[in-house]
Formats: sequence, C-alpha cells, structure tokens
Amino acid sequence: MALYRDHGVVLRTSKLGETDRIITFLTRENGKVRAVAKGVRRPGSKFGARLEPTSNVALQLYRGRNLDIVTQAETLDTNRSLREDYALLTHAISMLEAVDQVAQERESDPVMYRMLEGALRTLSSEKSLIISVAFLWKLLSHEGFHPVLTSCARCELEFGDAVEPTTFDFGEGGALCSSCAAGGGRRISADAIVVISALVDARVRAVIDQPPSTEVLLEVEHLGVGALEHHSERRLRSAALY
Repeated sequence: MALYRDHGVVLRTSKLGETDRIITFLTRENGKVRAVAKGVRRPGSKFGARLEPTSNVALQLYRGRNLDIVTQAETLDTNRSLREDYALLTHAISMLEAVDQVAQERESDPVMYRMLEGALRTLSSEKSLIISVAFLWKLLSHEGFHPVLTSCARCELEFGDAVEPTTFDFGEGGALCSSCAAGGGRRISADAIVVISALVDARVRAVIDQPPSTEVLLEVEHLGVGALEHHSERRLRSAALY
C-alpha cells in the first residue's frame, strides 16, 4: 500500500463492523475515493467528528486494493452551519449526492472539487437555496450537458417573437419550440429560462441579489433535478426531502 495526501469533501458515510465507517470523499487530486476510517464510531472519537458529510478535510491515506485507509484527517472547514439548519442541510446533501452520482472513482477532477467546496462554503455563509440550485445546473454543464436555451434544441430555430420556448426536453438537452414540443418534455416558463441562463453563465450573484419568485425557483430546481436524474440514470433521493 502507498501513502498519499489529498484534500477531500465528505460525500457520505456508512457503517462497517462495530466501530468503523466507510467514508466516501471527493478529493482534489484523486477523484472519488472510498476509504475506511477505523474506530471512528467509538464514544468520544474526535477523529470521527471530522468526517461528517459536508466537511472539507486534509487527508492522509494508505491506498488499498479495494478500500483505502484514512490515517490522518485535519479539518479545513466543517461547514457546521449547514448541519444546524434543516433546509440548508437537505440542499447540501443533494449537492453531495449529485457529485457522488457523477464523479468517477480514482479519476482526478480538480474543477469539480473546487465547485463543490466553493458551493458548500457559499451556501454556509449566504444561506441562500439558490446556491444549491445553481450547483446542480453548473454540475450538469461541467459534465458536458450544457442546456440549450437560446434556440430550439431540436430544430435549432432561434427563439424570438415568432418562435417561443414551451418545454424543456432532457433527452434533447434544452428548450423546445411549440412545433417540436409535441415530442415531449416538461413545461418551462420564460422566467425559468432567464434564471437557468444566469446560473450556468456564472451570474449567480445577480440571481441572489434579485431572486426569482418561489414558483420560478422551484421550477428551475425541479428541472435541474430531472436533468441530472436523466443523465445519471439514477434517482436523486435527497430531492424528496424538500
């Protein structure tokens, strides 16, 4: 086994035996890593308290055949405020689950790591649910599913006075005009298109400063969850919590 160091965000944990846990990290240099943290379920284990979902830690690990072993963990950011607010926690968990679904084991993706680490930190300080919605759309874009919003994703006609978007089709990867919408998709409003465009074009601050209505934000969120589930071919179970 080879010793290595990395930074990682805890995505999830599961019990192993009587005192251990398997921790799934998104690391900066080694992609998604599953590792055993020994003894962390023993009463009073300070080591275990550092390895809770949403925590960002500096790690030392031994590389194993199937699972690595955590030998050191130093807290970089606990994001504790996220675990003290149910609404924030459920949205943070949805970000962690989304990353867990799309990240590949042992495949380095520093951009995804920075996206997640920054989104958790911003959600913790801003306490705006827009952050998690933005993260889902930016994650989709990062994975190569950048939504088509300025023209029909099927016939490619530019949207304008004569051609208006009416639905969003996950398979086509964007909005459809009324002529193409008969083929399927979910209804999408003009306001939702404006918000999604701002989120994927890194204008999240503008959306936070001038937030959309609750109805539009829910529409954008549900579309983001649906798109992620379509492309990952897995349900985002945490989305049912809010």
